[in-house]
Amino acid sequence: MSPPVAPVGWSRWLVPPAALSVHLSIGQAYAWSVFKPPLESALGLSGTQSALPFQLGIVMLGLSAAFGGTLVERNGPRWAMTVALICFSSGFLIASLGAATEQYWLIVFGYGFVGGIGLGIGYISPVSTLIKWFPDRPGMATGIAIMGFGGGALIASPWSAQMLESFGADSSGIAVAFLVHGLAYAVFMTLGVLLVRVPRGEKPVQSGPSAFEGPQVSARDAIRTPQFWCLWVILCMNVSAGIGILEKAAPMITDFFAESSTPVSAGAAAGFVALLSAANMAGRITWSSTSDLIGRKNIYRVYLGVGALMYLLIAEFGDSSKPLFIVCALVILSFYGGGFATIPAYLKDLFGTYQVGAIHGRLLTAWSTAGVLGPLIVNWIADRQEEAGRSGPDLYGMSFFIMIGLLVVGFVANELVRPVHPRFHIPAPKEAADAVQRQQPESA
Repeated sequence: MSPPVAPVGWSRWLVPPAALSVHLSIGQAYAWSVFKPPLESALGLSGTQSALPFQLGIVMLGLSAAFGGTLVERNGPRWAMTVALICFSSGFLIASLGAATEQYWLIVFGYGFVGGIGLGIGYISPVSTLIKWFPDRPGMATGIAIMGFGGGALIASPWSAQMLESFGADSSGIAVAFLVHGLAYAVFMTLGVLLVRVPRGEKPVQSGPSAFEGPQVSARDAIRTPQFWCLWVILCMNVSAGIGILEKAAPMITDFFAESSTPVSAGAAAGFVALLSAANMAGRITWSSTSDLIGRKNIYRVYLGVGALMYLLIAEFGDSSKPLFIVCALVILSFYGGGFATIPAYLKDLFGTYQVGAIHGRLLTAWSTAGVLGPLIVNWIADRQEEAGRSGPDLYGMSFFIMIGLLVVGFVANELVRPVHPRFHIPAPKEAADAVQRQQPESA
């Protein structure tokens, strides 16, 4: 499938909606916590077990993005969006079969493995193209698209809760909900496949800087630099801290205030998940656009430093004030989303646009690690505390202090970021193209 080239006069503002149609769909992953209590009840699972499809999905997201990044650069966004559509929708259909037959391994395989491949390819599918269309505002451009991934749960969370209420929260009701998700998202993602275009030549914008100005570094050389690994640590720590709340959001707020005078109902917990999704989504466009003004390093100082302060406030005072708990969680999730949306522009600043999609794909292995680390810390500690007879906020206190430590590690890594040494640079776009030709095997 050849990348579709934009005709003369094509508006670059048609590309973000194409990206949004894909990201809003795959962003359903952030609403997984709505399915956790019904699955635990219907199939007799622990909190750690019910998190497994989500964790595997995030692992496969990072791995498929890492291994597929070069293919996305080579084959273009339409090919990538098509692969994402097939895998993500098929994952739901397989999970539906697993729920209907009460075979939990099929839910893990479908949603986590197959669907996770769709997550990874879909996530990186528009990033390189958007940066090339918007070289003058890379933070804003990637923020618009990646905002959709953060906002997917804003739609999926109440939608999923309503379906479980209508179809039932038993295994058959869950199966129907998965089936509807798979079919509906296939239709919606098709819009992006049909609409996306790549720019003509290297300067899609008539004014403003060229997308290929400044230092350019290949994906192969980028992973040999300390800057890449500093960014890997930054992303991993920021994601671990945010995903620890997000994956267990519904049961967490219920547990926190279960013994208070105003306990949180299942419907209100689903609403809290939707609020977190809104903060995640808003942070992606707001903070990434802010990074165009104050710089990537400064914005990550905010994400990591203020994020640690928010966790401290929840750990110390969260159970005494529901508004404080909610506000701190919303701020943490806005930084979590902002970190995702800003990282492609940070990569562009350091490594250029030559193979930024492939570099971004490799960096998302940090997300795979965090997708296991964050939920594992929160769920494992909560399960152990529950076994010890504790309840309410006591289930999460230790987890929150661990998250503070992770954010401090990320803050230090951000301070160590420096410009890439010139020995890694590719001098000019023409030489970069020549390098690509030299890497390709000669025809017989």
